[in-house]
Amino acid sequence: MKSKRLRDSFKYAAQGLKAAFIGEKNFRIHCLAMVLVVLCGLLLRLPVVKWVVLFCVIGFVFVCELINTAGETLVDMITKEYSDEAKKVKDLLAGAVLISAAVAVAVGVLIFAEPVIEFILKVVK
Repeated sequence: MKSKRLRDSFKYAAQGLKAAFIGEKNFRIHCLAMVLVVLCGLLLRLPVVKWVVLFCVIGFVFVCELINTAGETLVDMITKEYSDEAKKVKDLLAGAVLISAAVAVAVGVLIFAEPVIEFILKVVK
């Protein structure tokens, strides 16, 4: 087996991220959500601990989205015809993304509720 250089591994990973960004609308939506969350976090000057939690849930969503995309691509490689089993695999993969996104939203609400309320109260005064 031919050994890869570390640089090549990073190159292939970047190609995968580029393919997901270009080819998957939901991946781009998650990227936009991440940018908005980061900007809000900077505006509200979140403490480091909250940043760590945010980046963990953001990463969780992206990993689930990439696994979903890879799984759906693999299913489509295996069969082009409709199959109940193929549908079940795709539905399960999509369910994982849905759960990760729901957890991220819940965590975001918990992280941002207090700073947003404090920000609003400062603006109102």
